[in-house]
Amino acid sequence: MAITRRNFVQRTAALAGVTGAGVSGAAAAAPADSAEASREKRKHRTIYFNDARHYYLFVYEPPMSLADAWSPIDEVAGTSVDTFVYGVARSDGLFYPSKVGQQFGADIQPFEMAAYWRIWENMQSLAAQGHDPLKVLIDRAHSKGMDFFASLRMSAYGGMDPAYQVPDGRGLAHKEVRDHQFEVLKELMTDYETEGVELDFAAAPGGMPPLFRPEDVAEFTPVLTEYVREISSFAKGRSGRPAAVGARVYPTEAMCRDNGLDVWTWLSEGLVDYLVPLLYLDFTLDPNMPIDWLIRAAHEHDVPVYGMLQPYTQDEATGSAVRIYAEPEVVRAAAANYWARGVDGLYAWFLSWPLGDPQRQILSELGDKDLIAERSKRYVQRRRSERAVELGYDATLPIKIPSADSKIRYSIPFDFADDLERSKRRVRQVTLKLRLDNLVSADKLTILLNGKSLAGETCLRTFGGSIAPYRGQWLEFHLTDVRPVQGSNLLEISLDARPPRLEGGISVEECEVRVEYGPYPSSPRA
Repeated sequence: MAITRRNFVQRTAALAGVTGAGVSGAAAAAPADSAEASREKRKHRTIYFNDARHYYLFVYEPPMSLADAWSPIDEVAGTSVDTFVYGVARSDGLFYPSKVGQQFGADIQPFEMAAYWRIWENMQSLAAQGHDPLKVLIDRAHSKGMDFFASLRMSAYGGMDPAYQVPDGRGLAHKEVRDHQFEVLKELMTDYETEGVELDFAAAPGGMPPLFRPEDVAEFTPVLTEYVREISSFAKGRSGRPAAVGARVYPTEAMCRDNGLDVWTWLSEGLVDYLVPLLYLDFTLDPNMPIDWLIRAAHEHDVPVYGMLQPYTQDEATGSAVRIYAEPEVVRAAAANYWARGVDGLYAWFLSWPLGDPQRQILSELGDKDLIAERSKRYVQRRRSERAVELGYDATLPIKIPSADSKIRYSIPFDFADDLERSKRRVRQVTLKLRLDNLVSADKLTILLNGKSLAGETCLRTFGGSIAPYRGQWLEFHLTDVRPVQGSNLLEISLDARPPRLEGGISVEECEVRVEYGPYPSSPRA
């Protein structure tokens, strides 16, 4: 379906809930002094998440040494990470010796998978040495100056009757399930010196069963809100000092409503201390995540929002044969967009492991938006995952252009945080790259950026790939006279004509904008 610029602006405004929304729209309404005071109330955090399994308990051989046990903390220590979040469970058990829930592996012995055997043996080996596997991490985090949050998947409850789980059961509609999870959360806040807990409501689907059956959402949304009240009340009344309560929620308003998450009431009543928007099953980095609505709603109540930086630019869900990790320049661009939207910190996880210099560079830059302001960036546009689309989280790419028709323009809206006008003395180069499948050089295209033609810009062409170079072409525009603006941008493409004896269409598979900085102007015009 073709998207006009007018439709794009209307759609963006609808998502953000304001007129003329853009990357800075979430924070534009408040006076400067009032906005600054509100920012002071919202805690800045740079967060790294470890799920306990893939790059930790799954991989180390037992018996586990303390050096191995400390590794999730040590691998991010010395970067800007000041908060460590640890996923303490999945649907079949907890990754610590809980007194109220089932420890992972207790019900599946003898093990058939080496990774599961390692989890159990690693936890048992630490216990045999006199160490609690969870306390070891908490103490190490504190010794490295990090806060520690335990993240619990809210509809993942190992050891309980499987009949409670959706689709056959009713999930959190069962009081037994809510009571069980409450006991786990209380244990994490009282038996362990955590700074708080993170309620993960967004791991479904993909990481846990749905919270509710669709037919139960309306009835049990108020019940879930009351449940969050109870958790929040317990956390605030914790002996010694209050515990903070964070929550992972879905990126769009509709997805939150459709899954029973009344985040508006949570915010108005002060039930949560931070929010993180994401969809767990879509692991691709989205520099244009539609979260202005959430930032605006949270900031009205001085609650921070932390932008989730997913680890891949492409994976199996987007049609790639392999997982492609986001490089530092790509993460930098998404982070810049999130900062421009008004987030209060950034949240990363699952970087290419073992973490090396590029990954530590990413984590070192995330804590300070000024560090990336005039650093080179690649604004890589997210590709569609059909599973995410089914849940209401779409993406622009890929775009199928079925045939030549100069009257139909296909649009790629994107956000761009850099202020090229202000930084023009240091901008070396701005490039737009498009990968177009089934394209030939004789095709006639119209390409507009914010309504201005790119026909006068230098365009370099090369093969569309190394494995099947004949499938299409990369077009690389060196933008000199027509450049993206800070905020919302619109790229438009039409296939105007094809050469004789060639019919059919083309597709826009990839799109990215790159800005490079240097110490000097790149031309006299700069």
